[in-house]
Amino acid sequence: MIRRRLREDTGQAFPLYAVFIVILLFAALALFTVGKAGVVRSNAQGAADAAALGAAREARDRLVPGVDLVALSPQDWAKVLRGDLFGAGACGAADSFAERNDATVECSQKSLTFTVEVMTDGAVGDSVVPGVSGRRGTANATAEITPRCQLKQEGGGSGQEPHPQVPPTVPDKPSPIEFKCTKGKSITFDPASPRPWSELGRALFDIRLID
Repeated sequence: MIRRRLREDTGQAFPLYAVFIVILLFAALALFTVGKAGVVRSNAQGAADAAALGAAREARDRLVPGVDLVALSPQDWAKVLRGDLFGAGACGAADSFAERNDATVECSQKSLTFTVEVMTDGAVGDSVVPGVSGRRGTANATAEITPRCQLKQEGGGSGQEPHPQVPPTVPDKPSPIEFKCTKGKSITFDPASPRPWSELGRALFDIRLID
């Protein structure tokens, strides 16, 4: 009698045990899917950040073709500091950085800001979680080029639009251009020994993510 009751209890408990195992497996699959979706989103954000920074860096490091730094006047240097003489094609660098991170990108430029929207090539895959299967990661990012320096005017001041006194005759050699920068630093561009723009641009401008 006792053995028969034990067998009946065991038989009744087995379906409950099976249901419990199924629930555990479903929960494990759901957690795995959520974790994979998080990785995909993280990859998308990383690709977006890299693409936005890459576009801003490309713009900063390249001036309009034909610009001769040695021949620039103070007024021309003011245009440089405003970003008016940056070259085109910066969004092409965003495409390159997105491709390296297995993603596609849409890039737009407004003045000195570069905004990208990225979608990953990889997806979450099949999932037991509704609405997640096949979803790709998307992310946005915006990078900005910000001037670190201003033109130093005569008398110790600084500003974007200097008004130097016009000499009676044009000097044979251009005068050095001085910049007053953040944190009390100063930079001098000597036309007699010019620095390449790729080096000077990194000193005059900063790049940062703003979104």
